[in-house]
Amino acid sequence: MPVYVVTGANRGLGLEFVRQLSQDSSNTIIAAIRSSSTDTSDLKAVASENTHILVCNTGDSASISSFAKELEKTLSGQKVDFLLNNAGVNSVSHQNALTIGEKDLHNEIQINVLGPATTVSTLVSAGLLSDNVRVTNLSSGLGSMERSLSINPRKCATYSISKGALNMLTVHQSGDLKEKLKGVVVICMDPGWVKTRMGGDGAILEPEVSIGGMLRVVHGLKEGDNGKFFTYDGSEVPW
Repeated sequence: MPVYVVTGANRGLGLEFVRQLSQDSSNTIIAAIRSSSTDTSDLKAVASENTHILVCNTGDSASISSFAKELEKTLSGQKVDFLLNNAGVNSVSHQNALTIGEKDLHNEIQINVLGPATTVSTLVSAGLLSDNVRVTNLSSGLGSMERSLSINPRKCATYSISKGALNMLTVHQSGDLKEKLKGVVVICMDPGWVKTRMGGDGAILEPEVSIGGMLRVVHGLKEGDNGKFFTYDGSEVPW
């Protein structure tokens, strides 16, 4: 019975992850939400009997620590086989490199980079990740420097910077985690431009297509894929 942890599970891509994973009754799913006051009606509507809703605000290290303790109780000796670091924000998409707000950039780094970093390190310290865990950091094509060079005009500067940093975090995690978990594979993934609230106007990809593709990639990962950057269809993304 594989164990999945999905952060940011109450809406968008996270909700679709839970919906698809819930179709297999053998999966144990930990659906992490930002706050106990979060509206979970949509999440409960798609969740299976083996889905557990826990609070994990990935922008708050204390919340991540509390989540790890609750996760340990919930799993009762089981380990996490798939960690999907999905929670993220793109709160100031109008900003460019000349108008970046200091607090705005700090907020997106806090959630989009330090969130996955602290989540992984906390779960490793708690001994909650399996030796063969697959860690997926949800990135973006906007985090690719090569792809960003082809976009004119540039867009979503703070978000792009945070996702570029997340990609580098992934590379470092892929090496550092090998010292703790010999069979680990860590990747970053571009879900495509998906029709979610974050995707906004112009998005072209249905959530079920993006998530279905990403799950196929994740389930097919081999040790040689450690540290790579993929898109939802399995092709590698240029750095």
